[in-house]
Amino acid sequence: MIEFVRNVRLWFAPEVVRQEGTTPDYRFSLANERTFLAWLRTALALIGGGFAVDQFLPDLGRGLRVGLALALLAAGVLCSLRAVNHWMRCERAMRRGEDLPVSRFPALLSVVIAVVAVAMVVVVLVGREG
Repeated sequence: MIEFVRNVRLWFAPEVVRQEGTTPDYRFSLANERTFLAWLRTALALIGGGFAVDQFLPDLGRGLRVGLALALLAAGVLCSLRAVNHWMRCERAMRRGEDLPVSRFPALLSVVIAVVAVAMVVVVLVGREG
């Protein structure tokens, strides 16, 4: 937990990270940044999906609609926070010459999206029959 808090402080002070270790090949830093931006695009898509579910499925029961929307919105929030945390951890590891950090977050995000997708398939199938 202490390491996470330290990382959060570094999100807003990247100049501190530049003082660690040696500067990596700029191509690796740029690849790390592209990965960060891909995570942000994923977060924006999840947030947009959450709003779409809430706004465009008015016939769906309120509880189910809000539940699906909140699941997508929460996944988007977590994805955006994880993006910056992962970017910082990778940048520090490259500067220190360490292995890149591993994460279970992609698996967790995939499971959440799969559960929401299955729920949406059920909604579509039930909606077509009803």
